[in-house]
Amino acid sequence: MREHPLSSPAASKRRTPASPPDMADPHQLFDDTSSAQNRGYGAQRAPGGLGYPNTSASAQAAFLADPVSNMAMAYGSSLAAQGKELVDKNIDRFIPVTKLKYYFAVDTVYVGKKLGLLVFPYLHQDWEVQYQQDTPVAPRFDINAPDLYIPAMAFITYILVAGLALGTQDRFSPDLLGLQASSALAWLALEVLAILLSLYLVTVNTDLTTIDLVAFLGYKYVGMIGGVLMGLLFGKTGYYLVLGWCCVSIFVFMIRTLRLKILAEAAAEGVPVRGARNQLRMYLTMAVAAAQPLLMYWLTFHLVR
Repeated sequence: MREHPLSSPAASKRRTPASPPDMADPHQLFDDTSSAQNRGYGAQRAPGGLGYPNTSASAQAAFLADPVSNMAMAYGSSLAAQGKELVDKNIDRFIPVTKLKYYFAVDTVYVGKKLGLLVFPYLHQDWEVQYQQDTPVAPRFDINAPDLYIPAMAFITYILVAGLALGTQDRFSPDLLGLQASSALAWLALEVLAILLSLYLVTVNTDLTTIDLVAFLGYKYVGMIGGVLMGLLFGKTGYYLVLGWCCVSIFVFMIRTLRLKILAEAAAEGVPVRGARNQLRMYLTMAVAAAQPLLMYWLTFHLVR
């Protein structure tokens, strides 16, 4: 039996031209891009697997390696250092940090003795402030030196006691407590401005500074706290008794303290005791002392019922 010529293996195989190894199959419609080594695309992929190369590390390295960026960073660091040095040098112009440290240099013994002096100033004899090489000693070494620790703590305690008093009367509210604090601060600022203006008009050359005034005027909060607490415990009778005692005490304290600051300078200048200018200074001293009991009553009478 004769085989058909087309059925032979040699004839059934179609020969196709061999393509170079670098060329794709001519019968393939699209190129195979799955090989990252051949195309160079997607050689390094981001950890998130989104198919994009991770260029953040290389960009950051290039930025840091750039000399212009290094110069900019060095220049910015030098500007920051210069600004810090400038602030450190001129901060005392606006905030007397060194002076404030002096007014807070207190200890427990000083605070106890000072509170006793504010309540019982009648037996104290020596009211002179001690100096060491033309510089007043720290308050913890001199009971007559003014400080800001007691006024600051007394003011905060006064606000807390005022809130307690309002709460016991079912009248407490944040707005009312804020009004109480802001009114006390406003009266204090008004007092300081009025005294400074009066000292300028009377032409008093004194070493009494603004911080000294804030300290002396802030001592009245101690008596106000005592009056309100006694009012809460014993009613209006206890309030008026304790507040009256503290008002007289602060009046005596202010007279004996301020006369050394205001009248002593007049004596050093050779101003006659009964002169007109000296009389004005005496009136100013008494006016400042008399204003303290009035403000103590004004800021506390509505807290006791």
